[in-house]
Amino acid sequence: MKRDLFRPIIALGFAVLAIGSAQAQSFNYASVDFPNAIRTRAWGISPGGVIIGDYRDSSNVPHGFLLSGGRYVTVDVPGSLIGLPGALPTNLRGINPAGDIVGVYVAPPGSSADCTLAGSPPCLKGFLLHQGVFSTVLFPGHPGAIPQRITPNGDIYGCYHDFDTMGSMFGFTRTANGFTSIDVPASMHTGATPDGGTIVGLYADLTMMPPATHGYELRNGVFKSIDVPGSTFTQAWDINPRANIVGEFKDSAGVFHGFLQNGDRFTSIDFPAAVATHAQGINPGGAIVGMYTDTNNKTRGFLAVPVGD
Repeated sequence: MKRDLFRPIIALGFAVLAIGSAQAQSFNYASVDFPNAIRTRAWGISPGGVIIGDYRDSSNVPHGFLLSGGRYVTVDVPGSLIGLPGALPTNLRGINPAGDIVGVYVAPPGSSADCTLAGSPPCLKGFLLHQGVFSTVLFPGHPGAIPQRITPNGDIYGCYHDFDTMGSMFGFTRTANGFTSIDVPASMHTGATPDGGTIVGLYADLTMMPPATHGYELRNGVFKSIDVPGSTFTQAWDINPRANIVGEFKDSAGVFHGFLQNGDRFTSIDFPAAVATHAQGINPGGAIVGMYTDTNNKTRGFLAVPVGD
């Protein structure tokens, strides 16, 4: 059934590289391109195969999008959410089985006391789209937030920040009981298992210059770094109920690859013929979405579906 869901857009064959001696998972790959967009990025995928992300139109204006049943739909946070006309620049990040979506929008300067410079960290506001209604998601006492994932029960994972996106950035969780955060600077929660028992994310070690970037796993309160063997840069971006983790890493030559972690085994995720690949989301069936850079330096989204799984 999983393969049937994706059959209409699978096209390109597969390419993988095992990091280590174990047999690697292989995938069928397909591009995800919003029509006439100059850039498309896929950030999340639901259990039913709905893909979300963002794109820039032919005028370089950013929008969110949803891809379902082969149909692309633009999703923009309305300016009325903050008392202004028009739509706000929008990026969709996470979607749950009920179709609830979280992400980030860019508020215009002057829309709040903290948002004074276009595109500055305090102007980056989180949002929740629930049953067609948008609401802002902000950690109490902090002006900026980037919600990244939403679980089946509505728990939200992401990061908050003040006037920068490094030293003042901390991973947070919002549940029905309120907000909690992790005491790790320059961190971001990027995904969690449905029960919240395992959270993944990324952080920068600010004691090093330049800061070293790592992924992390927070399992039952125990923090552990994630680093792809031989990499100089690792970020974990999502986890599914089977505890399969996806993210991106940079090799010793400075080339970006996506990765899939299954236990102690890492598999490189590389879109065929791409010059760089970034894995951003994974669903319960193991389908992965992300973005890649083609040989013309254009950023496109992708879907990777496991072969023989």
